[in-house]
Amino acid sequence: MGLLDAILGRSKPVRPDLDQLFAVPSAALTLQAAAGFAPTGLGSVCFAGVEGGGFARLQEDVRELLDADTERGGVPVEFSRDAYGYTWLLARHPAEDSAALVNDLHAVNTLLQDGGFGPHLLCSLIGFRDPEGRALALVYLYKRGTFYPFAPLPGDAEKRDNQLELQVRGVLGDDLRVEKDLSRWFPVWGAPGL
Repeated sequence: MGLLDAILGRSKPVRPDLDQLFAVPSAALTLQAAAGFAPTGLGSVCFAGVEGGGFARLQEDVRELLDADTERGGVPVEFSRDAYGYTWLLARHPAEDSAALVNDLHAVNTLLQDGGFGPHLLCSLIGFRDPEGRALALVYLYKRGTFYPFAPLPGDAEKRDNQLELQVRGVLGDDLRVEKDLSRWFPVWGAPGL
């Protein structure tokens, strides 16, 4: 960053560090011990869809890679579109195998990034629940290289449990690179895997 950038308040964008995802299994243990939230085995990747054959082929490559174990009892991945036109890929694993889930999410992000579609990646999320049935997601912001908690309140109203989100931030501050700018803690209403 040059002097002119500093004067004008510009900063270099944070480079995505997909290896941050590998910290989630350890953070899951901390989250379960400190707040009672256990992994659900569900995780998803959100990206802006792109028209064209190259992207369609890459999407099929992702499906083939992640569906390779379906003959041995694995669950096939699911693609869906949300109301905003974003594409979601949902991966499922046994709840106790968060490492395998993270590996799949990392593989999807890496394939899209290496295929030239990194700018279209938005976020990845890993789902959690507590014994009372409350939902929580750890959301990885691809463009920021950080995580934040998202805790929707039960019911139809799109409201979130801000107190729980701040509690989780405090619990996981040593385990994950948590997004400091709270205005970037975007809601992901109805996200697959939540």
